[in-house]
This record gives sequence, C-alpha cells and structure tokens, in this order.
Amino acid sequence: MEINLGKLPFDLDFHPSSPLVSAGLINGDLLLYRYATDSQPQRLLEIHAHSESCRAVRFIDGGRAILTGSPDCSILATDVETGSTIARLEDAHGAAVNRLVNLTATTIASGDDEGCIKVWDTRQRSCCNSFNAHEEYISDMTFASDSMKLLGTSGDGTLSVCSLRRNKVQTRSEFSEDELLSVVLMKNGRKVICGTQSGSLLLYSWGHFKDCSDRFIKLCPNSVDALLKLDEDRVITGSENGLISLVGILPNQVIQPVAEHSEYPVERLAFSSDRKLLGSISHDQMLKLWDLDELLEGGANKMESEAFVADSDSDSDEMDVDIKTPQKSSKGTRRKNANKGHASNNASSSFFVDL
Repeated sequence: MEINLGKLPFDLDFHPSSPLVSAGLINGDLLLYRYATDSQPQRLLEIHAHSESCRAVRFIDGGRAILTGSPDCSILATDVETGSTIARLEDAHGAAVNRLVNLTATTIASGDDEGCIKVWDTRQRSCCNSFNAHEEYISDMTFASDSMKLLGTSGDGTLSVCSLRRNKVQTRSEFSEDELLSVVLMKNGRKVICGTQSGSLLLYSWGHFKDCSDRFIKLCPNSVDALLKLDEDRVITGSENGLISLVGILPNQVIQPVAEHSEYPVERLAFSSDRKLLGSISHDQMLKLWDLDELLEGGANKMESEAFVADSDSDSDEMDVDIKTPQKSSKGTRRKNANKGHASNNASSSFFVDL
C-alpha cells in the first residue's frame, strides 16, 4: 500500500488504536490518513502546522491529539477529529525541534538541534525535565520505563543517559567516530543498539555506557537512519540505500533485506497499533505500508547471511578493535542548516494548559 505525500516527509506515526497514520512534511504540513487493507488510503486532514518544516510527529493523549515539532522552535497540538489547534507553544526550545517521542501515557520528550532534551508532563501541564545532554542535534531517543531513564543519540557521536528521577544527565558515552542516528533497547533492557552514519551498529551493555561492547559492520557503508525493535532478538533497520533489513542481535547477523522502499534513504520506520503493518517513509515522497507477516515470512525462509561474531566478549565494556570508517558528509549539519528556527530565551512551560 502506497501513499503519495507530494512532499518530502520527515516523520510518521500510527494512531495507538485506530487505523490512522500521520506524516510531517518539509513544507510544514501535517497529513492524516485512514487506511484499510481492501481500499485506498483516505486523507482525513491536511494542515499547515508550521511556518517551517514539520520534522517530528506523535499521537498523544490516547490518540486524541497529534503533536508536531518544527525548526521554527514551536510544538503544536492538533485535534485529530476536527483538525483544530488545541495549543501551540511558540518557544518550546531555543533551537529547532528535531525529535518527539512518547514516554508514558502522560509524558513526551522533545529534542532540538543544539542537544537539549525536554520532558513534558501533560498532567502538570508543564516542562518537568530539561537536559543539556549534547553539543549537536538530537537524532533519536528511547525510554527505559523500569529505571525512568531517557536515552538519547546525537550528531555529536555520543549516547546520553538522562535520569528523570534525579533530573540530571547521568552519563554520556565516549565520542564515536561518526554521528549516532538511531537507538533502541533490546535483550530485555540489557543492550542498547545505536545506528550510525557509517552503517555500523554499536552495541552498549546497560550500565557500561562509556564504550560499546560490540560493533556490527555488515550494513556498512550505508548509514542506519532508522531502527525499529521487532522483539528482544531482532531489529528492523532502515538504511541510506533504501533497504529495510531484518537484523539479529547476539548473535549478530543480517537475517536478510526484507523490503526496498526506494533508492533513497529510509527516513523513519513505525509499526501500526496491531503490528500488522510496517510503515516507512523516504525521500521519494512516498509513505509505504508493508504487510509485516509477509515480510517476516520471507525472512524466515531465507536465512542466507552468515552470523558476524565479535571477537570481544559481548558483555564487556571494552572494544579490542576500533574500526576506522571514513566519515561521510554530515546528515545532521545538512538538516540543521535547512530551515533552522530562531532561538528564543522565553521558553514557556504551559504548553499543555489547554489539553
């Protein structure tokens, strides 16, 4: 199933309970579609949400609202049913908002182009945590709910661990040789997997974040722009060459490419609420919905790739071999320089007052 968005998309998200999918576009538009297996997707909303690009999209409040973030430094909440504006925070960050992620039913996190991460509590209707975690743009975040820790990756080549209980950056990894673009938690929280600009997957052991314990290079030299956890042992990757691959973690192996979105980079991946569909967006301006069972059935029947076993102990905090990979042009720098919003020192803490 394909949806021609008409413009370059930056992010997508599925409704938590209904067959709805949203996308944020480079021209600042927010699109909402209803999809069904037996008919063409129907566009429900088209809203010019921001004066600059719409980089981040997330359903919140049980799917009753859509949150969007932009280089214009604003965060907007839009009513799903009517398309009307619920609330807009003009100065949510002092720099371009690059990422939004859901943490709990009542909290979300936002990350900007200058390395700042904020946590917003919808019950208290305020910004409850703020972390100056990085020196470069926030590329991705994930949440460890059992320990209340928020993990972030950045274009500065580091992984951060922020404690929501202590309201502090607990630790930060040593600098990697290239940008970290994506992150997921796996192995029941024991491993943190990061996708990089060079195409390596860096594996960090929980509690030992200074250096990666394993480095998986079979996806090189194409950057791993998107990671989506399938289960505790497998992750779906979206790469610069347009391939969507199924990758096993410990043992590390490319099980196989499961789909090819296009010849352009895969920008984001997401599951539908029932996990029957995999959504992908790319620079070809298309949102594609894949039947996940068909993709995985193909992967199960073709275990052709050999496992890559790292020489070092998978639970070690040290790397015996450091692989030098020539750096490509910075994706983050290109993104920052395009449509960067104006900084402001008057960040409000009452964004959710109307929610």
